[in-house]
Amino acid sequence: MKGERGSIIFRLLVLLLLCLFASIIYLARHPLLRTAAQFWIVQDSIEPADIIIVLGDDDFAAHRTTEAAVLFRARWAPAVVASGRMLRPYASIADFMARDLGSQGVPESAIIRFSHRAGNTLEEAEGLRVLITEKGWRRILLVTSNYHARRARYIFRKVLPASVSVEVAGASDPEFQPDTWWESRQGRKTFFLETVGYLVAIWELREQRPSSSGGNQPSTGALFWGLLTGRSPQTAENQALFSLHR
Repeated sequence: MKGERGSIIFRLLVLLLLCLFASIIYLARHPLLRTAAQFWIVQDSIEPADIIIVLGDDDFAAHRTTEAAVLFRARWAPAVVASGRMLRPYASIADFMARDLGSQGVPESAIIRFSHRAGNTLEEAEGLRVLITEKGWRRILLVTSNYHARRARYIFRKVLPASVSVEVAGASDPEFQPDTWWESRQGRKTFFLETVGYLVAIWELREQRPSSSGGNQPSTGALFWGLLTGRSPQTAENQALFSLHR
């Protein structure tokens, strides 16, 4: 009887502790959710750079290009790269971004359009690595959305040569408010996708170290496509085919 009574008391104590823990989590849910959002947002100390690179895709109100223009006007770098996906054979998001930069005081001579067919941040970084190596840039100021800043910095620091320094400036995005992101469908979607994207980036780059050369290696997705089709993902023609099948 005593053993039975002791077992019941123990179970009741465990249940009470679980209820207490759940209550604490519920009461502290907003600070915890804010802390989770703040993890993705990084803002490096800004130093003079060789180039500002603003990543695509920018939002409807052009917050990324606006942040890049502010940094350019503050003379943190002498030029801006507008990086964006091809939308048609004759137009890309980079063209729209370049127009936005021009409307905000960046002269045409200081804008470098970088149109590409990358399907994700890793492929975009691999493409930009070639441009960065060709130009001999050593100090990069990367501009992207606030929620995307940590993942972008992680990927670029892994992909670019060790001799290239990368600092990130996060632009605010009205679709992701760190203090209330869980209250909107778009905020929850952005947080979830960014979490998954960061984990995927860690997995894809788990064995990669910053390279000492600027050679362009295909991403995991491109290699997988090559295995499926028997084609090399390194040629320009087959990279285009890979992009069409994304």
